[in-house]
Amino acid sequence: MRAVYDVVTHPETATHLGPPLSWVDHYARFHRNAGGWYLHGYGNFLVRERGQDRVIGNVGVFHSNRGLGEDFDMNPEAGWIMAHDHVGKGYASEAMTAVLNWFDAEHGPRRIVCIVSPDNPPSLRMAEKFGFVPTRMAEMPADGEPVQLFERLP
Repeated sequence: MRAVYDVVTHPETATHLGPPLSWVDHYARFHRNAGGWYLHGYGNFLVRERGQDRVIGNVGVFHSNRGLGEDFDMNPEAGWIMAHDHVGKGYASEAMTAVLNWFDAEHGPRRIVCIVSPDNPPSLRMAEKFGFVPTRMAEMPADGEPVQLFERLP
């Protein structure tokens, strides 16, 4: 749990993730994800390099109910966050390929949404690579930050 917190709070990574995340907020989010596995049968996975212990990312399909509207909040949401020093090395792509293939096989092809900061070109390219198409721009309820919403249809 602490390893993921260290990834998402690093300044080079956190710049695309909205307002700073406190340890208390991260703890609640981490446990909410565990509950998502129980309630929905899917959630996030930790990413490690083969044979290594260090957590270098967090990817998955989950439910978050961000307050962005019914067209977004009530759908499975895909997400990927990689440690700043592992961006651009193919880890997120490899992990999300496995996640989306697993999700489609286990839960059937269905609409999945994702959210990306418009100031994050690598994640915008990732969304496109995985068949997500832009649906609309929105503002995050917590801080008003602009975000691009996407969907991936079956």
